[in-house]
Amino acid sequence: MSVEKASVIFKNIDILNDRFEVERNMFVGVKGGVIDYIGATCPEAKYDSEIYGSGKLLSPGFFNLHSHAAMTILRGYAENLPLHSWLHDKIFPFEARLIEQDVYNGVMLAAAEMLRFGTVSFSDMYMFGSATARAVYESGIKCNLSVPVFCFSESDEKNMPAHKELNEFMSEFKDAENITFEIAVHGEYTSTERAVRATAEYAKEKGLGAHIHLSETKKEHEECKARHGKTPAKYFADAGLFDVRTTAAHCVYVENYDLDILKEYAVSPALNPASNMKLASGFAPVPKMIEKGINICLGTDGAASSNNLNMQKDLYLLSIIYKAAFEDAAAIKYTDCLKAATINGAVAQDRLDTGVIKQGFRADLRMIDTDCPNMFPTTDIASNLVYALSGGENVLTMVDGRILYHNYEYYSIDIEKVKYEAEGSVRRIISELK
Repeated sequence: MSVEKASVIFKNIDILNDRFEVERNMFVGVKGGVIDYIGATCPEAKYDSEIYGSGKLLSPGFFNLHSHAAMTILRGYAENLPLHSWLHDKIFPFEARLIEQDVYNGVMLAAAEMLRFGTVSFSDMYMFGSATARAVYESGIKCNLSVPVFCFSESDEKNMPAHKELNEFMSEFKDAENITFEIAVHGEYTSTERAVRATAEYAKEKGLGAHIHLSETKKEHEECKARHGKTPAKYFADAGLFDVRTTAAHCVYVENYDLDILKEYAVSPALNPASNMKLASGFAPVPKMIEKGINICLGTDGAASSNNLNMQKDLYLLSIIYKAAFEDAAAIKYTDCLKAATINGAVAQDRLDTGVIKQGFRADLRMIDTDCPNMFPTTDIASNLVYALSGGENVLTMVDGRILYHNYEYYSIDIEKVKYEAEGSVRRIISELK
């Protein structure tokens, strides 16, 4: 990763501060990867470059808490299918033909898309973890990277190949400052209880967080109850997995008792409204989560199910669909949504020095063009950030003080090469499937 950390002063720029309120005409200095100055007047300290912020707003970058980044190469491949058919008839046959280079190509494309729309960090669960790590390291975006445990037999319980793979690339990428490693359990229905318990012990031993799918569909939820006499949340808690920091994707069918479990173990639900609606999975009980003080986060899922990695779209959906689903216009506030997409995600990733614009915190930022018709009038700019933006207004993405995207230019990615190689992977696999 060759992009240098910027020494830059943003001048006369509006900011979304650490209280998630907008302050006008501020100065924000960045040095050594951190925000070293915030004030209403220009600092005396010198910076290597200046960015004039007239008509712009500086916001914390997005934290995408659930993705399968390599699945960008499956975008548009499996449409108008419920989850079970989508997976077994289309996705799994395609994935069976993936090689490491395909995953690298898909993740590079995903990184470009996420940086374009202001995402600074994502949590990923997919195969070929070393290829994902290589793409993350080269692109400069942050990632909580995990490989999923799939376990269907006693032999797999003894070998635990996902643990061995993770050990290998944790060693290979031990110096990659932008990668935090985690272990994933794909789901209750794709592993055995003994494997989950072994993974929980492995995570505790290695000091790792966990990433799981939880109660994504009614079928998954009810079949777990039939198999084990308990809900998926209770199953994972009893198996010890929630004893480590855990991100639980979807949580659509969690019950009231499950919410108490999530709160007790400080599990962070990663909500995926676009994917859950497109696959007709349902609506998570988000207002109840907020009422209980659960750390809700936001994710895009993979581009095969949501079709894009533009967090702004999921942010907008999060802000409106639960009002309709619960027939309560006050069911969720736009500030709740902004926090879910930023600081809550940072906390869930155990990145406790980022997610807000605050002196001494990491410079993980996005700059938004607010001089466009959909941002006027400026009655409530923070509200506009949720309800009015499309995502294309993002003009700069900075990760750890490095400018990785600015005004349609990438500084760590050869975008034309990335697009070409991703297309090549897709053409090869589709030809093999014919």
